[in-house]
Amino acid sequence: MSTIFACASAAGKAGVAVVRISGPQAFSAASKLCGKLPAPRQAALRSLRSASGEVLDEALVLCFSEKASFTGEETVEFQTHGSIAVVNALLAELSKIGGLRLAEPGEFTRRALANGRLDLAQVEGLADLIASETEAQRQQALRLFSGGLGELAAQWRERLIRASALLTVTIDFADEEVPVDVSPEVLSLIGEVQIAMQAQVDGFGAAERIRTGYEVAIVGAPNVGKSTLLNALAGRDAAITSEVAGTTRDVIEVRMELEGLPVTLLDTAGLRETDDTVEKIGVARAIERAKAADLRVFLTESNTTPEFTPLADDIIVTSKADLTGAQHGAVSGKTGAGVADLVAQIGTKLSSKTAKAGLATRARHKDAMERCLISLSEASNHVALGPEFTDIASEELRFSLEALNALIGRVDVENVLDEVFSSFCLGK
Repeated sequence: MSTIFACASAAGKAGVAVVRISGPQAFSAASKLCGKLPAPRQAALRSLRSASGEVLDEALVLCFSEKASFTGEETVEFQTHGSIAVVNALLAELSKIGGLRLAEPGEFTRRALANGRLDLAQVEGLADLIASETEAQRQQALRLFSGGLGELAAQWRERLIRASALLTVTIDFADEEVPVDVSPEVLSLIGEVQIAMQAQVDGFGAAERIRTGYEVAIVGAPNVGKSTLLNALAGRDAAITSEVAGTTRDVIEVRMELEGLPVTLLDTAGLRETDDTVEKIGVARAIERAKAADLRVFLTESNTTPEFTPLADDIIVTSKADLTGAQHGAVSGKTGAGVADLVAQIGTKLSSKTAKAGLATRARHKDAMERCLISLSEASNHVALGPEFTDIASEELRFSLEALNALIGRVDVENVLDEVFSSFCLGK
């Protein structure tokens, strides 16, 4: 592979910038800039010089040997002063060295995947970790990046490879001294995987919401105080407020963090019957978005009921607590009364939804596991039908392993053969 380089820190002026080189020529290229390299994993201060001897900067140099770096290749990192000019000068000098080229977007991580330093799920976890904005997103991304889903998949693979090996023995080594009826163990192994995998599929919705964010709609009649409440929650004038009913005609979205969770608050048009064509469209959109949201906050005036039936988890509060003097179950966007309690209530409701979150955070994860579950169900059915259907069951298990392969890694026939020979010592 070619040797690549790029600035690994964010673009722009900063206190420190990191320029990374990775590939077979990383050490030799770095030595041309700073002379003698420090021992791997031992940082040292060096002067970086151009080919003509001009000093580019003073940098902290850190080297990583092959198979002990992020990419799995020889890697050198220069921690320079975070000047745009310094970084550009260093990158320009690196581009003059034969055999080096500027890295493509994501190429360091792609090499980590190719060299077995990360699996597919970990790569996605790293992307999520970089993009995380809230504490819940950080924790979830870190679990994925740390290999949580890969560890689960490895456990599933081990069981399915064992089950496949048992069926293979029945098919190919029927004359040897091996267990005649392997179906109880095979069904038990498949069942264990099905239960654990189904739990991850069931938790996908909550996990995806943590990654992409929840939607909370503020719903109510015109002029009930929805926009004022949205502004109070956002801490800024995100929506126009007016005493004129029907001011809000489109859905206004505000992205924020509530109780550590990513939340998009929706200020919707006031729900009422109207002859105004534009307002009528706004009301229709409000109802549609509110019903599709993860949670609804119904803002009502005293002695009135919500405009449509709330769900069990929805929140109903009385508006304009500053005028009514209500102490419980009431809120005022103008004075802030009850806002903290409402935020806590929203956080509690959403946190209860996240409790079932699994490690699968992307549609690709869910699709792979669902395909695996379909094959496992077919395999179980054919094992139960008797020995004459063992070959079909074995093929379905192979399909299930391919689905796991799509999830995080690679499984081939050698895994099955290794299990067969090590378990039964057939000596073939």
